[in-house]
Amino acid sequence: MTNAAATALPCARPAVRRRGAAVVLCAVAAFAAGLGGEARLFGVGGPTAAVAAPGDAKPYDDKLLRLAEILGAVHYLRELCSANDGQLWRERMKELIDTEGGTAIRRARLTRSFNQGYRSYRRTYVTCTPTAQSSIERFLAEGIQISDGLVQRSH
Repeated sequence: MTNAAATALPCARPAVRRRGAAVVLCAVAAFAAGLGGEARLFGVGGPTAAVAAPGDAKPYDDKLLRLAEILGAVHYLRELCSANDGQLWRERMKELIDTEGGTAIRRARLTRSFNQGYRSYRRTYVTCTPTAQSSIERFLAEGIQISDGLVQRSH
């Protein structure tokens, strides 16, 4: 990511980097901006695929898939805990898919990870509890760590 892109993103400022949910949002946006890539329309919730096509795999796929899973979990948990984010996390996931989902298989793998994160926490929590809130904080911290690593790797 160029310096101009870093200063244009609000998450590049240290004061904003410390704010919970906004940080992962900014990190995903920074990652997407840093990698570039053409936009594609693909909704979260499509088919699944078992394996990446030859030449389709990237060295950072495990981290990217984990980030997708975290976004799904956060999407569910923040809504459950009345964060009033609406479709914010799903939109961030769509941005990630638009940037990184070059093939149908990659898009399907990212989508599957997002849905897995969402569904696993939907089965676990039916009301917002202190443990659910703690999970949100842990996921946000992990998402920041993964996103920062992916952004640094792209330079």
